[in-house]
Amino acid sequence: MTIINIYARRRRAPNRVRYQESRMYAFVDRPVENLCNSSRFLLWAMRGWADAVARRRCPPQALRRGFEGVGALPALADFHAAMMSIGTGAIEDITLAPMPCRQIGEEEAILIALWHDMALDRVEQVQATLALLVEADHVVPVSTAIAAASLKLSAAGFDLSPPNMNHQENRP
Repeated sequence: MTIINIYARRRRAPNRVRYQESRMYAFVDRPVENLCNSSRFLLWAMRGWADAVARRRCPPQALRRGFEGVGALPALADFHAAMMSIGTGAIEDITLAPMPCRQIGEEEAILIALWHDMALDRVEQVQATLALLVEADHVVPVSTAIAAASLKLSAAGFDLSPPNMNHQENRP
């Protein structure tokens, strides 16, 4: 599988404790098709953001039509702020799979779990997880941006509560 490394500025620390939480395992290495529409949109947005950065394009410009198409354009600025703060503050390299990849990667699973935890108002848990992913001065800005984007996505009709992985919203 080809991985797009969107944050290549740091080398992975050999003795760094990796994030391990059961919620993440609801997503990792699962088919993208098993995600609900809201989670699938988040994954698309994260991968699209990473692809835009890799191509040296403006991520909000690259994602604008997608966000606009689902009525979530107001969430784009906060989503971009969250991803930018994760990118600039990452302690280790964070990799996201290319758009056509049909499996959910480890870092993608962690990020999706963060969004779902924020939807459940588990701010402390989100910040504790972020403390393992980003430098200390980025934890609050990332969690604040995720919270703001989550509210705007919810207002646009997105259900960011933890999904049932055996169900798709668009199945007959």
